[in-house]
Amino acid sequence: MLEIIYQFISQNVLLPITTLLLPVDYQAQALTVLQTVVKILSILVPVLLTVAYFTYFERKVIGFIQGRIGPNRVGFFGFSLWGLGQPIADAVKLIVKEIIVPTGSNRALFIMAPILSLAPSLAAWAVIPFDDTKVLANINAGLLYVLALTSLAVYGVIIAGWASNSKYAFLGAMRSAAQIVAYEIAMGFALVGVLVAAGSLNLGDIVNSQTGSVIHWFWLPLFPLFVIYFISGLAETNRAPFDVAEGESEIVAGFHVEYGGMAFSVFFMAEYANMILIAVLSALMFCGGWLSPFQGIPGLEDLFAWVPPMFWLLAKTSFFMFLFLWFRATFPRYRYDQIMRLGWKVFIPITIVWLVVVSALVVTNTPPWFN
Repeated sequence: MLEIIYQFISQNVLLPITTLLLPVDYQAQALTVLQTVVKILSILVPVLLTVAYFTYFERKVIGFIQGRIGPNRVGFFGFSLWGLGQPIADAVKLIVKEIIVPTGSNRALFIMAPILSLAPSLAAWAVIPFDDTKVLANINAGLLYVLALTSLAVYGVIIAGWASNSKYAFLGAMRSAAQIVAYEIAMGFALVGVLVAAGSLNLGDIVNSQTGSVIHWFWLPLFPLFVIYFISGLAETNRAPFDVAEGESEIVAGFHVEYGGMAFSVFFMAEYANMILIAVLSALMFCGGWLSPFQGIPGLEDLFAWVPPMFWLLAKTSFFMFLFLWFRATFPRYRYDQIMRLGWKVFIPITIVWLVVVSALVVTNTPPWFN
């Protein structure tokens, strides 16, 4: 279906535009550029819409867990529609609010910081495969690219805290930087485990190396790394119970305390975009990506053969996104020293030990994963 829509747009919209407006020598290159732009938009627009409605879903889920209703008033065209218009109303409110740059702050860096937080979380989607063929850039070092880009988010946080010329913001930035560095190491080791198990840095190859059934997926042989990766993802995104960088009872709102309007909302979007990215990476690297959970099961495999592969990836991603919300509603915030101890003294040693275990499993061709 998606291929048919793309071909229709390419043949009936982009090709006539390039033919009418450009000389013959430049038409092929211009068509390629426009096709790439369409592909980028077909990824970014759904991601940004998901970010918007993830906030709505969060309020609904946490409201349900706490025995509340959640947003249910703002709808469309006079109909409440379960409050589905709430994210649009939030966006309009933030767009029309004034952005105030504090006196004494570094204006250029103050404005640049939110962009540095959001851009890497969106750029990482360039190498995310949605099935065997649907990927924007099928590069061999996809895993390395994702790790490099997700590491850049800390710069936006540090710059925001320093450029604000505020003690609270600077404290929040230092907390967040130390936390991200600690958990980035654990995440990196977890990804090295995936690399050892799959024998490739290409995300598509990593998924295909899990072909078989649910027990062939990497969540089983890499279970400690799987758990550590997801919990480190919580800490990376400054989500509860690791949200000491925004501890409102201690440092007001942390690194973005001086931000308002759209500048604040860009930080907000970056947090939720990173959550979605961590969820989809968890599905790809440990839970078979777009592979069916019924693969290899007689009867059920044929029964669900009609389901598009992308559906399974989206379903697994949605489950991990739900876990982010569930944990926020369940666990109290950790103390800062507890978070540091967990990252440095628990997660990193476990990942190092399990890397040795995984290497031994690979060398000995242990079935059913590495034979």
